[in-house]
Amino acid sequence: MTATDARPHGFLEADLVRRYGPHADQWVELWNPDARALTGSPGTVVLIHGGYWRAPYTAELMRPLVPQFTARGWTVGNIEYRRGADGWGALRDDLASALTAIRAEGPTSRLALVGHSVGGQLALLGGEAGDAVVALAPVTDVVRSYHEGVGTGAAAEFFRGAPDELPDTYAAASPLAQGPPPAEVLIIHGTDDARVPIAHTHAYLEAAREAGGTVTLVEPPHLAHMDAIAPEAPHFAAVHECLDRWAER
Repeated sequence: MTATDARPHGFLEADLVRRYGPHADQWVELWNPDARALTGSPGTVVLIHGGYWRAPYTAELMRPLVPQFTARGWTVGNIEYRRGADGWGALRDDLASALTAIRAEGPTSRLALVGHSVGGQLALLGGEAGDAVVALAPVTDVVRSYHEGVGTGAAAEFFRGAPDELPDTYAAASPLAQGPPPAEVLIIHGTDDARVPIAHTHAYLEAAREAGGTVTLVEPPHLAHMDAIAPEAPHFAAVHECLDRWAER
């Protein structure tokens, strides 16, 4: 992975940009990258954006969250990945490559993955033993999303087929089907979320706990889908409390 100065248009200045592949959307931007080597640094937070796999939605969605993490001493990585017409195979490979690259950047491979919506889906699929995962209003069941037309038909649009036509793909992309990650998981999902139904998260939580996963759910009674990534939202106190405890282990 090599550094590059070919920063996307409208780039909010980061300390460093790393490319993990040749495609224009295969990059990670990093803030406070040297903090990982410092004694007492909590580690690295990896931000993963959502947007129902659609190309117009980019890593810019997660940039407003960066200051609150860097102020607490974290290195922050914000992942961009292929989506839209590139399909699930490209996105799956990009998630693995980006996380491998970030793990190789510093003295510890442990990461705190913070993902929103589809980014929450990816965080749940990418968390490894020793990691922490914070999933904000995550997509946990793409089969159910397809049948319920969630995201104005986003699953049908992205996967380009029905679950009975592509069972292996839908299973690989569904945190519900894959089971809980070995990472510690915090899910924050508003009960009134109109874009990703809270019922999906309830089903995931039940299955994850039955499978022995360590999953905590916080359900604010009023939290619109996009407000889950509003930097001033009160639920971030619970996020920081969770990650502070994890970082001290």
